[in-house]
Amino acid sequence: MRDNSPSSLRKEYVSRFFKGNRPAYFMMLTSSVLFSGLNLAIAWLLQQLVDNVSKARGALPLYVLALLTAGIILLILPLKALAYFSQPRFMKKALMQFKRFAFEKLTGKSIACFQSEATSTYISAFSNDLTAIETNYLEKQSALVFNTVWACGAVALMLVYSPVLAIVAIGLCVMPLLASSCTGRTMEKAERETSERNAGFAASLRDILSGFSVIKSFRAENAAIDQLEQSSLAVEEAKCRKRKLSVILSAIGGIAEASTQLGTLLVGAVLAQQGFGITPGMLFVFIDLTGAVITVVGQMPELLASRRAALALVDKMALSLELNVRDEGKNIPNCLENGIAVHDLCFGYEPDNEILHHINIDFQAGKSYAIVGNSGSGKSTLLKLLMASRHDYGGTICFDGAELRDISSKSLYELVSMVEQNVFVFDASIRDNITMFRDFPAGDVDRAIELSGLSRLINQRGGDYLCGENGKNLSGGEKQRISIARSLLQKSSVLLADEVTAALDAETAYQVTGDILQLDGITRIVVTHALAGSLLKQYDGIIVLKDGHIVESGMFDELMDRKGYFYALYTVAQ
Repeated sequence: MRDNSPSSLRKEYVSRFFKGNRPAYFMMLTSSVLFSGLNLAIAWLLQQLVDNVSKARGALPLYVLALLTAGIILLILPLKALAYFSQPRFMKKALMQFKRFAFEKLTGKSIACFQSEATSTYISAFSNDLTAIETNYLEKQSALVFNTVWACGAVALMLVYSPVLAIVAIGLCVMPLLASSCTGRTMEKAERETSERNAGFAASLRDILSGFSVIKSFRAENAAIDQLEQSSLAVEEAKCRKRKLSVILSAIGGIAEASTQLGTLLVGAVLAQQGFGITPGMLFVFIDLTGAVITVVGQMPELLASRRAALALVDKMALSLELNVRDEGKNIPNCLENGIAVHDLCFGYEPDNEILHHINIDFQAGKSYAIVGNSGSGKSTLLKLLMASRHDYGGTICFDGAELRDISSKSLYELVSMVEQNVFVFDASIRDNITMFRDFPAGDVDRAIELSGLSRLINQRGGDYLCGENGKNLSGGEKQRISIARSLLQKSSVLLADEVTAALDAETAYQVTGDILQLDGITRIVVTHALAGSLLKQYDGIIVLKDGHIVESGMFDELMDRKGYFYALYTVAQ
């Protein structure tokens, strides 16, 4: 059984940064370790130079120091070259692997799982959160290693020079370090809050952009601005609190710097006067070495707090991506042999507000069905349930005897395709939008183009014609035909069409519906508001919904002869 505990998920997600990337990672860390060692060598060289100038006992000759200085300078270039080649390579691969893994998790969700969640959570996770993870976790790996090795080496060197003065310097750092560590724990909460506020802002922005035409039509610009401003205010207030914490951490670091440096110098001066063997070079190098420890005290708590906050964002992303993931069910054939049986289907988006009531229908394989009814009668809800948009319905939906809730998502999507009113189109070529960037035999693609009615468009503009953002270079009918072609190319045995002609003019709507009805060998279930007699006569069955109930069903002529509810709907529509 899969372990979805926070610690296990964090380990799984963080491992993606390092999978096949450890050589670059170790090269990057090696450059940090060696460079910190080089800094310690420079500190020791400074001590020797000062003692040589002051003619202190034990100082190396000047020519030896000159050679050592030249050697250290020459080492700087290869160490920086090592960092140049390793760090960017590690960062690039780490982020690409992590993003791909996260996208695979996201796209692995079923339609039902995804539709129950807020997309703004993922927009924030893949933008703001991932940037914070990159900056506060990955980029600071080298800084953490450098500071740790540099500080440990500095303490060791100070202990070699003067254990008494070293203990004094370290003791002066302890209290500020503890205080800053305690304050640093709150950075994780602040980072989480900022992430949540960013998600809220992304949701508001998405709603406003999606409803731009409605906002303009109803002159609701000021209301939209106010709503966006409130979301923006929440984000900036969270960021302000985070900045205040950073200032506190910086202030603690400043106190540590002043108290450690001045205190160490004062004690060092006393020890030198008392004859404890403190040379001018040692006192000079203690200033440099205590500066290293001060840097760690000042920077390390914030570095560690940022690291914890970044890992908390990894946890947040992991939990979101693992949330509501449906356990895979059984596989079924990708061809519908008998049909779809809906028995005693009841459903409501809210527990006390049922929309569909005891629906019973049999859709025979290979036939075409129209679902009609007034707005709010439950037509689209019924179609979405057939596509497994929700699993909390009552009754059963069976594909060739297999209950929908027991069918694996992958198997269902190979069997069923759905064409909706709002067609998703990539900013790519017509052909890529038909194939969805997958490889298909040229003959299959050409057949899908022909059967979906796209041949004229391809002949006029070519298969490489760019559709534009959200298909802005295409008409509504052309986008619908692309959607139909996708389903044909996938060779889906069942085609669900939900109000696909609602936004089209009458002539285009007639043509698109006609194209769907001509698709022999496919089970077609079409929700439609357009009641054109010449088209309705071509359906093998018409299901009439009213207030979530099936009130009539049959073929066009049968329903017209009954002069019931369908007859009234059709007559009013003419």
